[in-house]
Amino acid sequence: MSKITGFMTFERETPGERPVAERVGDWQPIQLHLPAERLQTQAARCMDCGIPFCHKGHILNGMTSGCPINNLIPEWNDLIYRGLWRQAYDRLRKTNNFPEFTGLVCPAPCEAACTLGISDPAVTIKSIEFAIIERAYEEGWVEPAVSTRRTGKRVAVIGSGPAGLACAEQLNSVGHEVTVFERADRPGGLLMFGIPNMKLGKTLVQRRIDVMIAAGVHFLTGVEVGVDIAVEELNRDFDAIVLCIGAARPRDLTVPGRHLDGVCFAMDFLHGNTKSLLDSTHTDGRYLSAAGQDVVVIGGGDTGTDCVATALRHGCRSLVQFEIMPRPPEHRAPDNPWPQWPRIYKMDYGQAEAAAVFGDDPRAYSVQTTELLGDEAGRVRGLRTVDVAWRANGDGRSSPQPMPGTTREWPAQMVILALGFLGPEEELLSGLGVTRDGRSNVATLGGRFQTGAPRVFAAGDARRGQSLVVWAIHEGRAAAREVDHWLMGETNLP
Repeated sequence: MSKITGFMTFERETPGERPVAERVGDWQPIQLHLPAERLQTQAARCMDCGIPFCHKGHILNGMTSGCPINNLIPEWNDLIYRGLWRQAYDRLRKTNNFPEFTGLVCPAPCEAACTLGISDPAVTIKSIEFAIIERAYEEGWVEPAVSTRRTGKRVAVIGSGPAGLACAEQLNSVGHEVTVFERADRPGGLLMFGIPNMKLGKTLVQRRIDVMIAAGVHFLTGVEVGVDIAVEELNRDFDAIVLCIGAARPRDLTVPGRHLDGVCFAMDFLHGNTKSLLDSTHTDGRYLSAAGQDVVVIGGGDTGTDCVATALRHGCRSLVQFEIMPRPPEHRAPDNPWPQWPRIYKMDYGQAEAAAVFGDDPRAYSVQTTELLGDEAGRVRGLRTVDVAWRANGDGRSSPQPMPGTTREWPAQMVILALGFLGPEEELLSGLGVTRDGRSNVATLGGRFQTGAPRVFAAGDARRGQSLVVWAIHEGRAAAREVDHWLMGETNLP
């Protein structure tokens, strides 16, 4: 146990972020960090509650509650309180391959499930987790997980996002020869190109990749399986194949005017922006710029927020974000009790920045786009929308119903579609003989990780659908365990 009166003695303190006026002018990370002594005080608020709901990830009411990778949170909180940073890192490393990623971009469902959160602000788990891994790098505790033996088995991991990296690191640690195929020119997948630099610095991603390379993991970038290398070649040269290709098919907007120039998918906008930033600090001009334009982002979630923050840094003229759902309440509704994820109104970093720049939260709630309007040159000039009310259908579900007399037009020279994703792309699945389930994700046997195709496994968003980075790490670790057992007849992987 940490301090016996911890949460009664100390108030919750979070590290905070750089001032908006400063950070919207650059692409540097926005997070600030607390010094060690104040982190120890925060760790003291974790008081061995007896049933640590933070440990275990569950889906409650459609949202994650608790930690999907079963981080030993009370244990390393107690160790930090006592100043035992190395031991805390050892505990953290047992369950989490990449604390530097979850410590920055995870929405912290562990904090939502913290028992203290029933009546008081939760323990600041996320910031402590990030501080532990940063201290570990500074002290030289992060070492390549080099196996003392080699099995002679070769595994191809397709995709280098969080699921692929976790799977590759685990399999390499028990002696398999692992090659990660990535079609982009840098490894990291979503971590490298899908999340903007100000939210997750790319030096952190590359730092982890370098550790994995030193451990013996091979990365082949700029190689698209099925295009640059034949599926038959993979089947010939590898004993197992793991699909960690994400859910890259974006959900489209089927309204008149969708064909107009200036309408783009969120990932095209974000990927191009980060690649140009890394390649040339934007001097090559090879990205979709929102500079001087009226921008509308259609869709919420983390991806929509990242688009808002990116457009602001380009210097957009105005910015609106459409949410088809109603505005959440200020406090938990009766049907959203602890330890469910709190469905309450809040502003993420992008909305906070937009409010500071333009004077208000950029989100317009209960709004549905009905048409994209174009000019004579075939470029988008605006949108037509209608307000909606959510009403119950006969099957007990609710759907948005247009409200008469609420049609509006909005100026826009750039429209960014952040409407979610519909599973993995088709070409590679067809080539491998892999089928889809009812939700268009990769179908696996018995809900586990092996597909119906010989030697082919799947993990991450490709298997479970669009989800959190922490779930992707969970998937990669679990798939690695199953692959190891399939190859060797037994496994010691956690």
